[in-house]
Amino acid sequence: MIRFEDVHKSYGSHEVLKGIDAEVAKGQVVCLIGPSGSGKSTLLRCVNGLETYQRGRITIDGALVDAEGPAIHGLRTRVSMVFQRFNLFPHRTALENVMEGPIHVLREPASEVRARAEALLARVGLADKFHAYPGALSGGQQQRVAIARSLAMRPDAILFDEPTSALDPEMVGEVLQVMRSLADEDMTMLVVTHEIQFAREVADAVLFLDGGRIVEQGPAAEVLRNPRHERTQDFLRRVTHPV
Repeated sequence: MIRFEDVHKSYGSHEVLKGIDAEVAKGQVVCLIGPSGSGKSTLLRCVNGLETYQRGRITIDGALVDAEGPAIHGLRTRVSMVFQRFNLFPHRTALENVMEGPIHVLREPASEVRARAEALLARVGLADKFHAYPGALSGGQQQRVAIARSLAMRPDAILFDEPTSALDPEMVGEVLQVMRSLADEDMTMLVVTHEIQFAREVADAVLFLDGGRIVEQGPAAEVLRNPRHERTQDFLRRVTHPV
């Protein structure tokens, strides 16, 4: 469904992505892991046109992702994104945040959208928070609102950019549980994460990035339990057994 072909991205003279080749099939959960600065979030942001890339191709179901082209707005409705810092509108309630996209982007009737938004908030465990503002919600609750907001667009795939890294440890589990339920329903997901246990349990495939390149990729069980590349071995040793 999502294909990367020789993707290169630079900021001035600094090359961040150095020829990425990978695929995400429909219904797959693919986790991007690697050290900070390896290009994971940049690659994710290139998928929905938040960043431009200078060389290569990114396609979604065969349609070229071009951040400056007219088709990018349509592609963004098909591929939603959940950010590290939630990005909720602080002056809108949880319900209003979830309803915003379908009403103003998809031009759907408010009555239909409201029913769907209420059902999605209930699905992520927030049936009692419809009228709460983001400032009155915990980090984990805000991130679950953000996931419900993405689902309200009825996307074909969801991109997650380190969705738990801004959360207190006790709130991480509630967000990962929602993501696990999406995986069980065959939602296509591309996830930048440092949660190795989540990747081990949920991911179909793992891409290990370092220095703007894919050093190792393959089925999650193979990459995470028996990595072949020395750099992957060292990274996993450090994150699973920190000093």
